Amino acid sequence: MAPVHLLFVEDDDVIREATTLALERDGFQVTAAPDGLIGLTAFRADRPDLALLDVMLPGLDGVSLCRRIRDESTVPVIMLSARADSIDIVLGLEAGADDYVTKPFDTAVLVARIRAVLRRFQATAAADQGCAQLSFGDIAIDPEGMEVTRAGARLALTPTEMRLLLEFAASPGTVLSRDRLLERVWDYEWGGDTRVVDVHVQRLRTKIGADRLETVRGFGYKLRA
Repeated sequence: MAPVHLLFVEDDDVIREATTLALERDGFQVTAAPDGLIGLTAFRADRPDLALLDVMLPGLDGVSLCRRIRDESTVPVIMLSARADSIDIVLGLEAGADDYVTKPFDTAVLVARIRAVLRRFQATAAADQGCAQLSFGDIAIDPEGMEVTRAGARLALTPTEMRLLLEFAASPGTVLSRDRLLERVWDYEWGGDTRVVDVHVQRLRTKIGADRLETVRGFGYKLRA
């Protein structure tokens, strides 16, 4: 089996080289790039299995690079931020990133996050085979074909958004806590940042309709049956 191919875009030479070596020791194939423009070229040439992007990049910043990748692909994206800054984190997630890791990071934690994202990406591709189509008003979900339509028009969902919607669709009308969603959708076996959930719910709302996902203050979210 071919190793998982990662695109790693980081402008700090020391971090880029040390992290690349550590990831390669863990069995990944790594293409490293020093700036956003080179990273975009490498992405288009190599079509990696996952993109690991620093937020602060010369040429083309990480958030803009994430948007470019999202325009062309649903490949998983993890953002790296030197600051646990809410603005950086939210901008990255709103651009379509699946997760983020703050610097400085332990390589073992980074590898665990990478593997978690890849697991849910691969699970989404094979999820719910043979399940019947689900309908909620003008929203139709085809779990077998991994397609969602709204009033007959196909919606472009990322794998993370698809997993989130399927989780809601499995329990319509039931309030799902942020912690449960982190565990079921993001595969976190430890406490994660609930901002990841909140931003993805907002992104999903813009696609399926704001009235479909209801916020239950102090508890979580539910899909209106």
